Amino acid sequence: MKKALTVTLVVLLALIFSNKIFAQSEGWKLGLQYHELIPGNEFKNNFGLKNSFLGRIILRNNINDNFQMEFGIGYGKYAGLDLNHSYYSSKILPIDLRLLYNLCNNETFRPYLYGGLGVLNYKMKEFPTAPSPLSVDKDGWTGIIPLGFGTEIKLGNDFDMDISLGFTYTFTDNLNYYREGSPKDVYYGVSLGLNIPLFGNPDSDNDGLLNKDEKSLGTDPKNPDTDGDGLSDGDEVLKYKTDPLLKDTDHDGLSDGDEVLKYHTNPLKADTDGDGLSDGDEVLQYHTDPLKADTDGDGLTDGNEILKYQTDPLKIDTDGDKLTDGDEVLKYNTNPLKADTDGDGLSDGDEVLKYHTDPLKADTDGDGLSDGDEVLKYHTDPLNPDTDGGSVNDGVEVNRGTNPLDKTDDIIKVIDSKVGESIVLEGIVFKTGSADILPASEEILLKAFNTLKYNKSMNVEIQGHTDNVGNHAKNMKLSTARAESVKKYLVKKGIDANRITTKGFGPDKPAASNATKEGKQKNRRIEFVRTK
Repeated sequence: MKKALTVTLVVLLALIFSNKIFAQSEGWKLGLQYHELIPGNEFKNNFGLKNSFLGRIILRNNINDNFQMEFGIGYGKYAGLDLNHSYYSSKILPIDLRLLYNLCNNETFRPYLYGGLGVLNYKMKEFPTAPSPLSVDKDGWTGIIPLGFGTEIKLGNDFDMDISLGFTYTFTDNLNYYREGSPKDVYYGVSLGLNIPLFGNPDSDNDGLLNKDEKSLGTDPKNPDTDGDGLSDGDEVLKYKTDPLLKDTDHDGLSDGDEVLKYHTNPLKADTDGDGLSDGDEVLQYHTDPLKADTDGDGLTDGNEILKYQTDPLKIDTDGDKLTDGDEVLKYNTNPLKADTDGDGLSDGDEVLKYHTDPLKADTDGDGLSDGDEVLKYHTDPLNPDTDGGSVNDGVEVNRGTNPLDKTDDIIKVIDSKVGESIVLEGIVFKTGSADILPASEEILLKAFNTLKYNKSMNVEIQGHTDNVGNHAKNMKLSTARAESVKKYLVKKGIDANRITTKGFGPDKPAASNATKEGKQKNRRIEFVRTK
């Protein structure tokens, strides 16, 4: 028996220290344990009456995420009271190999189940007075089977507290020097222990990752920051979920460390604020805020300012016209790069905020003067085509030399005519082949208007004439339409339509020969005939 047990012990020790086991696993720890024991034997009423204990030295190793292996040697006392209430005690020295199954792999709390095989040396120190019915040995070796459960509690990188509750079955009935049948002596135990690294720190670089985990990840277990990005490998894997092998996980031009520690951007997202610019470009190239989609608060994202509108993302009003870039683009449709979009001499901001003119239209009131000239040069109202209300628009007054701020000079000399007299309204010009009156006709039309305005009893017929070029019927229609256009002008300005009649004569009443260019020009005319 002793020889067999000796062989078993040698085999266990050989397994523990074999190169194969060391090569397959990491994280060896040395532990010290104290076990408070409760004997189990024929003396049923003795537990708790005398102290039984066991001290163990263990060598524990992580085989993989699910299993640990433990080798332990102990020394203790197995003691109690016999049937005569006499004290007995045995010295015990167990040696065992245990396999631990990890129920989970929490970083700070790792519960486990364990089971194992081993040998135990025992030697009686104090004998019971109750005589044994069967022969017993006072010392020897026996096999043991330890079973139980426990948990490791991490106290730091270098220490684990170990608590366990277990049961050890022995193959002998000699521990209490009393044997009367087949049941074997056992003991129960509650233990408290402390484990420390033995064969090097399981986290050599103290980066929060075990060496074995670093090996599987491909990181350097001797370098806490494998990729040199300013974050420890452990923080990258466990906290930030970044790649510990890649300095810039999201490829945005910033290292993961700078993103987390300096700029507070997301190292997993190239464009943290979603503005269309990468965090790296914002920080290193444009100096915008990578956490704020609209750095200058002008209503346009930094990306749109740089990539679409070419405005300054750090300046709320790029062109300095007193309108924000966002308002120019989204509200007024003006050019945020041009202070005066319509080129009228007024900034877009002044047009919108001060004068209320149209920043997209150089001549808001259509009087022939730019808004800038009206405001800065002539001091006329850019929203009123006839500032002085004298019936002549500002542009005409400026062009003819009268004052657009004085209505007394607006009245143009009236046409002096008698009933039945025909007067050619020279200067009325139409678009070729059309009845549309051109702006150059304004002055002669005003003469006709003033003639009717200041002669309330006068009625007229407006007659249209053409040259002989083209189809006769079309010329008749065109001459009538042109006469009607002149009437519409006068009616629109306030003349009663009942005072005006129109008639088209086409080429039928030429004023000159159509054989010459000059003659044809004279034939294309409007005549003003007084009928009352």
